[in-house]
Amino acid sequence: MSRLRVINLGLPKSGTTTLGQALAASGMKVADWKIHDHQTEIEELRNDFVGRLMYRGYFKKGDPLHFMHEFDAFTEISMIARGFNEWPQTDWGLLSTIIDKHPGAKFLYSSRPPEKLVDSMLRWSNLGKRRLPMYQVPGMPEGYGYEVDELIRWIDGHQRFCRRVFEGTDKFLEYDITDPDAPQQIGEFLGIEIKWWGKANDQAERIAEKLAAGKKP
Repeated sequence: MSRLRVINLGLPKSGTTTLGQALAASGMKVADWKIHDHQTEIEELRNDFVGRLMYRGYFKKGDPLHFMHEFDAFTEISMIARGFNEWPQTDWGLLSTIIDKHPGAKFLYSSRPPEKLVDSMLRWSNLGKRRLPMYQVPGMPEGYGYEVDELIRWIDGHQRFCRRVFEGTDKFLEYDITDPDAPQQIGEFLGIEIKWWGKANDQAERIAEKLAAGKKP
């Protein structure tokens, strides 16, 4: 039986951290955005980013997961900070290579209503107000994204992309993080029991809101 690998195609602030904690609590080894020191004995992986490692594996070894063989799930794979700007979830060449190299791979798309996702992006550090508009990201060239409607259009485009390229396959599940049935849907899709579900970044978002309003957290 082919090994189960889980790749989430969701955008930042779409519940990726919650998904990572849920899968970790359910027995999977999870890489969420970055490989932390305690997660690996491989020195070269420590503090590197999932998106960068996927592209390094794709171009250098012909396998996006080559350098992360010890991990079962990858819950936030994009990187837009510190001069890096990588979005593997928008790259069909990379995704199709994962499908070819890893027959047991399954793809999730963590989603939430676009208006709520934009609101969360705008309240999270400088992600929505500065980084997204200033970088040229797939589907939204540099200079766009300063307006809420532009961010919504970009999110809608990514959703359409995911739905179209995985249309008709049993390897793809889109779920709404606000749906109370989401953990059951994910568990049935992956064939595992989801042992925890919640809102992992709830406190961090409240602190970000207070800081944005000029209040002490």
